[in-house]
Amino acid sequence: MPVESDRAGSAARSSLDVRLLGPLTIVRDGVTLALPPSRKARALFAYLALALHPVARSQLCELLWDVPNDPRGELRWCLSKIRSLVDTADRRRVDTELDMVRLDLAGGFVDAIEVARVTQKGIQTDAPDQLRTMLALFKGDFLEGLEVDRTPGFNNWLTAQRRRFRSYHAALLEQLVGRVPAEEALEYLDKWLELAPFDLRVHELMLNALARRGKIREGEEHLAAATRLFESEGLDSTSLRDAWRAARVRIDSTPVPLAQAEVAAASRGRDEIKPARRASIAVMPFVDRSGGGDIRGGAADALAHDVITRLAKLRSLFVIAQGTVFSLHERRIGPEEAGRMLNVDYVVSGAVRRDEQRLTVAVELAETRTARIIWAETFNNKLDDAFLVLDEIGNRIVASIASEIETLERNRAMLKPPTSLDAWEAYHRGLWHMYRFNKADNELAHNFFATAVRLDPTFARAYAGLSFTHFQNAFQRWTKRELEIERAFETAGQSLMVDDRDPAAHWSMGRALWLRGRHDQSVVELEQAIDLSPNFALGHYTLAFVHSQDGDAGAAVSYSDHSRNLSPFDPLLFGILGARAMALVRLGRFDEAAEAGVTAAARPNAHAHILAIAAFSLALAGRLDEARSQLAAIRRMLPNYRVDDFLATMQFAPEGETLFRGAAKRIGGS
Repeated sequence: MPVESDRAGSAARSSLDVRLLGPLTIVRDGVTLALPPSRKARALFAYLALALHPVARSQLCELLWDVPNDPRGELRWCLSKIRSLVDTADRRRVDTELDMVRLDLAGGFVDAIEVARVTQKGIQTDAPDQLRTMLALFKGDFLEGLEVDRTPGFNNWLTAQRRRFRSYHAALLEQLVGRVPAEEALEYLDKWLELAPFDLRVHELMLNALARRGKIREGEEHLAAATRLFESEGLDSTSLRDAWRAARVRIDSTPVPLAQAEVAAASRGRDEIKPARRASIAVMPFVDRSGGGDIRGGAADALAHDVITRLAKLRSLFVIAQGTVFSLHERRIGPEEAGRMLNVDYVVSGAVRRDEQRLTVAVELAETRTARIIWAETFNNKLDDAFLVLDEIGNRIVASIASEIETLERNRAMLKPPTSLDAWEAYHRGLWHMYRFNKADNELAHNFFATAVRLDPTFARAYAGLSFTHFQNAFQRWTKRELEIERAFETAGQSLMVDDRDPAAHWSMGRALWLRGRHDQSVVELEQAIDLSPNFALGHYTLAFVHSQDGDAGAAVSYSDHSRNLSPFDPLLFGILGARAMALVRLGRFDEAAEAGVTAAARPNAHAHILAIAAFSLALAGRLDEARSQLAAIRRMLPNYRVDDFLATMQFAPEGETLFRGAAKRIGGS
């Protein structure tokens, strides 16, 4: 950020105080400055104040001038007006080095940047006073009253920023509503309703608040007004009526004595089945920035449709259908507001720009309720083949979204007490332990997956997780191998019975079949997994693993590379690279195998067999000292580890086994 700020007190101490959340205001040394009458000069100042990097003059001309006679001359004039506002005798804040322009506000305070910083850090744990301080910075809409005629570029940016800061504003209000006294919460609910009139959550909270206070007439009036509002936009108002009915029932029902309630809760026990839940996501149509307005039906729409379809195929997320999100987009409803209207956990938005022979795609993934951007990326590709480029970008977007959400859900589940988890949370808690790859954590993972299937017997991925823990027990020989092989096969079968369209179910069955030594059937199941979902990185990895030992070694390298491209920070990256190294050994490419093996062994969760792959690959590449160092590391973990342990765990074809035995002999690992 170009501004240094330390929250509440920074504005009071700053020599330069810039307010963008409301009418543009600039205060220098405690004096409010008179702004230039030129709207473009003020717009330019605001744009530069939020820019994270220096901006090219050509970009600024395109942003603010609609083919004038002398755009660069007008830009120079506007910059001179900005200098008169912010420059002092000892400090130049407008930097125009070469052909770039930067506004240096270091040491100053900008309200919009402070709100964005705090929100992105995460506001879920902030104290109410901290939230109130941030809320007080909102004096109106972002750059209120600063529309500029005939500047589509600037006005598009302005619209996007207003949506962004309204979502921050709503998120702050939502957090406060849940943490302050009831009367104060009502005030914040009113403000929240003004900002997000189609957010079902705020209506539900308002109706509940009115019912609790016995304000039945006010509740009925609110329901009627909200229903008219929703129906005027063609939106279903059934959920509003359901929320009011539920609020009335809770208030009108006869209170149950506390002791009786405790007895009833105890009688239900821990085996009560909770409703199934998945994280939900809406992928909004991408904006086409190629010129000629937001064109529908082109590359932007095709990419959004592709991402929606691919995410749905993963079956780990509840994905809002294309028709709904495109309909909201046609009504000029932005991603942030759409996410709240649809009551989803996450929302994806993006923009596409086609310029000569390049395609640039910018994508963001945000949490709906906190307005926090949890992942953002810009893809810039040469446009040799439009379909191939869109396919590649779609792959990377979907894999990144799935990975980021899984990581976030895992971390969130870890913060909850084990007894309060629902099936979805128990599953992700199990994933967290599963990816530790040690015996104790594997047992904990098994327990959490078992809890998930008890709470939701239709949860295919939880059965797949159980199968994985049994696979690990057999693969690492932590318990009786034959029994664990059968359990891995049985739970994989349960996963398939629950949902044979889930790629994870076929993945778990493929692994279980490999344990049984049924290589060909294993490959069939794993290929089915990636046919169902081409973006399922674990399916590609496991195909690499199976082929690396007794199959097509060249295909194993390709599957490994594709898996790594789909999920470059995967918890199983050590396995992805280990499979690649084993395949390269079989292909006689020992130097490449050694590099892959060393990288795999350096991963923090790499187990002894991965270190063995590194040691034997290094030996074959002639790097004997490094190989012995890896072997020593293995022996510190497992003093009696030998090549026979490695080969008994894997399932190499005879020529592969010969290569690894020879490598072990060279470094004393026989």
